[in-house]
Amino acid sequence: MDSTISTLAIETKSILSDIASFQSRMTGLEQHGTAVEGHLNTVPDREQEHLFLCSKLIDLEDRSHRDNVCFFGFSECIEWTNIQAFLQKVLPTLTSTTFDPPLEFQQAHLLESKRPDGASQPRPIIACLLCHTQVRQLLMGDRTHGPFHPDDYEILITADF
Repeated sequence: MDSTISTLAIETKSILSDIASFQSRMTGLEQHGTAVEGHLNTVPDREQEHLFLCSKLIDLEDRSHRDNVCFFGFSECIEWTNIQAFLQKVLPTLTSTTFDPPLEFQQAHLLESKRPDGASQPRPIIACLLCHTQVRQLLMGDRTHGPFHPDDYEILITADF
């Protein structure tokens, strides 16, 4: 009987040791679960931060490209006092393109050219857009449709390097 009791005591100690081991493992898993829940709570904040950084990166890429576009063929007109407003008004209708966001220019101006007095050929316009994707839209529209023909003149759009 003593041997049975000592065998039971040894098995009980083994079981108690296993229970202690399981308890410590459970405590570790609970702590890990709490840490994971804490990280899960920050996921929406991280997602918002990621989206913000992506939009900022796209904006910085837009600004780092060379975004000059040259327009040939616009006839000389009274609206040259504000070329940016003129281009913002004319280009969407001319190219049949909806620009989102609307066209924004860093600057736009007429190129000076040495023309003989009375020359009827219009001066080219050079414009620097703020969004390089819009530059691509304008250039691809010009390549796809060929020169634009509003009224009786031909408009060419080219990249200006």
